[in-house]
Amino acid sequence: MNPSLIKTFLILLFASYYTNISAQSKNVLWYDKPADFFEESLVLGNGKMGATVFGGANSDKIYLNDATLWSGEPVNTKMNPEAYKNIPEIREALKNENYKLAEELNKKIQGKNSESYAPLGTLEINNAEKGKAVNYHRELDISNAISKVSYEMAGIKYTREYFVSAPDQIMAIKLTADQKGALNFDINLKSLLQSNVEVRNNILVMTGSAPIHENAGYAVLPKYLEIKDRGTKFTTLVQIKKTDGQITSSRETLTLKDATEAIIYVSVATSFNGFDKNPATEGPDDVNIALQNLNKAFAKPFDKLKENHIADYQKFYNRVTLDLGKTTAPDLQTDERLLRYADGKEDKNLEILYFNYGRYLLISSSRTLGVPANLQGIWNPYLNPPWSSNYTMNINLEENYWLAENTNLSEMHLPLLSFIKNLSVTGKVTAKTFYGVNEGWAAAHNSDIWAMTNPVGQFGKEEPMWACWPIAGAWLSTHIWEHYIFTQDEAYLRKEGYPLMKGAAEFCLGWLVTDKNGNLITSPSTSPENQYKLSDGFVGATLYGGTADLAMIRECFDKTIKASKVLNIDADFRKKLETALAKLYPYQIGKKGNLQEWYFDWEDNDPKHRHQSQLFGLFPGDHITPLKTPDLAEASRKTLEIKGDETTGWSKGWRINLWARLWDGNRAYKMFRELLRYVDPDGKKTEKPRRGGGTYPNLFDAHPPFQIDGNFGGAAAVAEMLVQSNENEIRLLPALPDAWEQGSVKGICARGGFELEIIWNNKKPEKVIVSSKKGGKTTLIFGDKKQDITLKKDEKTEINF
Repeated sequence: MNPSLIKTFLILLFASYYTNISAQSKNVLWYDKPADFFEESLVLGNGKMGATVFGGANSDKIYLNDATLWSGEPVNTKMNPEAYKNIPEIREALKNENYKLAEELNKKIQGKNSESYAPLGTLEINNAEKGKAVNYHRELDISNAISKVSYEMAGIKYTREYFVSAPDQIMAIKLTADQKGALNFDINLKSLLQSNVEVRNNILVMTGSAPIHENAGYAVLPKYLEIKDRGTKFTTLVQIKKTDGQITSSRETLTLKDATEAIIYVSVATSFNGFDKNPATEGPDDVNIALQNLNKAFAKPFDKLKENHIADYQKFYNRVTLDLGKTTAPDLQTDERLLRYADGKEDKNLEILYFNYGRYLLISSSRTLGVPANLQGIWNPYLNPPWSSNYTMNINLEENYWLAENTNLSEMHLPLLSFIKNLSVTGKVTAKTFYGVNEGWAAAHNSDIWAMTNPVGQFGKEEPMWACWPIAGAWLSTHIWEHYIFTQDEAYLRKEGYPLMKGAAEFCLGWLVTDKNGNLITSPSTSPENQYKLSDGFVGATLYGGTADLAMIRECFDKTIKASKVLNIDADFRKKLETALAKLYPYQIGKKGNLQEWYFDWEDNDPKHRHQSQLFGLFPGDHITPLKTPDLAEASRKTLEIKGDETTGWSKGWRINLWARLWDGNRAYKMFRELLRYVDPDGKKTEKPRRGGGTYPNLFDAHPPFQIDGNFGGAAAVAEMLVQSNENEIRLLPALPDAWEQGSVKGICARGGFELEIIWNNKKPEKVIVSSKKGGKTTLIFGDKKQDITLKKDEKTEINF
């Protein structure tokens, strides 16, 4: 055969293979132009430092964040010391069915609003060459957490490579030109916060401080920014390492001329030193921390920094691999893939990419103890971010962590678990002063880095429907049990977890009262952010015995009982919980066949409301199941039917999990596809704007605006469709949609400390490998087939169904 023909054949073969690989990437987001909007940018993070990369050719903009930079200071837990004295009057109004009065009185049980997550600053790289970029390519490879930009201008090829390293606590940006001396750029820093920028010893230095009061107007109250010895301080340092060329500087700018290759190092630090320490007077030296990290990283070769970064990141990311079978989707950039997918076309690897991206975002935003991922993860460019970019604890904070354990990222759960410990400290005071409960701890609707636990509402100015809700502790305590049951870490449960669970349960015991029939209920109660409508036309939120309260308390009591049995402690307290659990007001099925949200069968003010808190027992709880409680499961299904499928991003993420728990894979998949519906960036002007819940061009979840919880909830739902488990059994492919008739998953986790690999075909498992972290027994279930297995520590077994 002609050698040139062989060569041509091999080139075509390689091109075809490469096109196939890149065509439906499971790990790469890519675009052929720079980002114009935040919702088109590519984000990087090491769990503390966040970077939002726009990738402009003439001018590149990078938003910088630090997970620990918030407004405010340690919370005054005794802000409303006699609020609890209003509780008897509210209960009396409710007893008399005077809901209008109860609604007004409930406003007296309010405190301050939360603080805000603050934007650290913006790094700009401005190129001296101004022209039209051609052959532009921008990407984020989530298999190694590296972003790249490449383009040509005036015949010169330029490349940039960006990553944010956890082991070296640094952001590194490598810039190259393929012609000698063609790199010419300057760098500047700016911040929306009070700050100062200057160049010292060829290091660009920005120092500043966050405001000390909540979001309610600090943008127009500059006097707050000038109070000394108050607020969190921050430092950003930028230094250039060059191979050639010349570095010069002005007062606020670093400049590199006539270079071929350069590396920019970015180091950030704050004076935050814990939720209960004044960051201005008790904080660490942020300048010194930033400088130490900069100097250590600067001394290392770029390739070594990159190698350290990739090794550290991949030890988490590579634990799970997912394949959903053959795909014929064409080679398109990510935003076009979303648009095509929204038209109903197949793109299985986009579905895998979305799942992988959820795991990427959690690794990148949740590695700082006591500081969990907030409403925007760690990526916020706004002085006044939506909902203060805070911790919203009536669903959103918890949804951020639904994928932590089952997608094998248990370490990323630790920032939330340690945050719960902080909440238990402030929450003890909140329980007494706001609710008159002297045992245990309570937390409410919102929190912030200072572990604020009081009900919000600006001391009576806000609506009880969202401001007055004291059950966050009960919900959060279930995360502690989840961490234990997945990891089997009994030492953690004994030392830290159980005391927190017990404290949450103690508050609930003290908060419950008896209704006229002898059932235990909560009073006052609300159902997160929802309202009822009475026959006389009154619309309100305050009632007694809300279903969501009792569902969360059921789950809290059940898991605390189990934890005390595992540890073989607290038999007397366990008995109290068991007695109370049996007396809780039971679930009610309404006239429409739905699971009632309210104590009575009242109408919803908004029947399609985004919250579905009354279904907590189905998911994320597990005391409602199609097998154990078929009537309640069917009522849950009816509730979801009434609400419909059209809702916001995070809510859609929750509903997909709920449908998965009802073992309806096709309905879950329908909504999963809708979650990936393309949404235009918030500021983009188009003739026919695509708005509503869905996914932005950079795969960020659209509430809208951007909230990261939908990304996490959607990724968790994929795992929930493939594997469901409890302490005693593992259910394989319980909600597998027809669209995923063949595939495989490796590294997914199940309760009991098990890890799974499943290969399936024709919607049936062909091979299942189960390994045990600590040793134990479980029952594998697929359809009507069951198999008991017992494994020793680190033992694995293969099962063929």
